[in-house]
Amino acid sequence: MDSSILAIVIVIGALALAALIVAFRALRHGTEMGRQAAGLAQSTETVLAAQQQLAGQLSHLTTLSTSQQAEVGRTLNDRLDHLTRRLNERLEHSSEKTGKTLGDLQTRLAMIDAAQKNIAELSTQVVGLQDILANKQARGAFGEIQLADIVQNALPPSAYDFQQTLGNGARGDCLIKMPNPPGPIMIDAKFPLESYRRLHDAKDRGERAAAESDFRRDIQVHIRDIADKYIVAGETADSALMFLPSEAVYAELHANFLPLVEQSYRARVWIVSPTTLMATLNTVRAVLKDARMREQADVIQAQVHLLADDIKRLDQRVGNLRTHFDRADRDIRDIQISTDKILRHADKIEDIQLADDSEDEQVVPEPMPKVAEGGN
Repeated sequence: MDSSILAIVIVIGALALAALIVAFRALRHGTEMGRQAAGLAQSTETVLAAQQQLAGQLSHLTTLSTSQQAEVGRTLNDRLDHLTRRLNERLEHSSEKTGKTLGDLQTRLAMIDAAQKNIAELSTQVVGLQDILANKQARGAFGEIQLADIVQNALPPSAYDFQQTLGNGARGDCLIKMPNPPGPIMIDAKFPLESYRRLHDAKDRGERAAAESDFRRDIQVHIRDIADKYIVAGETADSALMFLPSEAVYAELHANFLPLVEQSYRARVWIVSPTTLMATLNTVRAVLKDARMREQADVIQAQVHLLADDIKRLDQRVGNLRTHFDRADRDIRDIQISTDKILRHADKIEDIQLADDSEDEQVVPEPMPKVAEGGN
């Protein structure tokens, strides 16, 4: 109920209470009953009128309160409906956003699962690679396979042989068939990895110094073995290649063991990595191509002479054809001259036939010109 209506009700109640108090005082004063009988009757009528007025106002207030309550109810219902719609819209939007987020999350989880599978496979491969590098025979096979891939990609099949045995009984991993000079070059794909791994895993100076000494000794022994086995006078070139399948070992040698590299130069053993071997084989391919060109130089020269003879005969035949064309051109000119004379004679004959018969003069044809002997 509104506060104004409540105030009106309080005021009317106060008026009714005042009227009752007045009536009560009038009854108490018996001495004045007669004198105030008419006033009391009037006051009673006034109270009754006030009560009727109060009842009418209360009825009006009740009606007004009912209508206002209905209006308030409608307003509350409208606001509740609006609030419900907004709440449903927000819930729907939140549901869509949540569904999209869950979908993205599922996609990312699937990607994470795939990445985890790849990592697991890569871990397995890394473990397998470690096992390969830990075993000397497997490590040698790994180096040979990598060497074979590089050589096969860089050179034609006729330019190399794998596992070739030399006259001294030594069998190398790959023989590059270079022409003389310099001659065939042998490539060895074995490499000492144990000392390098100890050098890489050294934790203090003492371990590192010991690992460096072992690494230096292993490389020196390997260089000497390659020089003794794969450099054979009269059979191979005066140099050989030591293939390191690891770029890290190659970088370690050139960064911290330059005396070993210089020693390999003096022994005519060239140390190569996968990258430098590819560059070397590209140079070898160019040399092989140049050698084949030199081998075929005589054949090319003979073919050039034959080509020159064919060109001379072609030039002679073109000259003969030009002579025939000149003769045909002269014959055509002579034929055209004769045709022009025949056309002139025909024109003159036509003029004679078309002459006017009424003319007195007789047209005497011109004598035919004599054709000189041998003329056209």
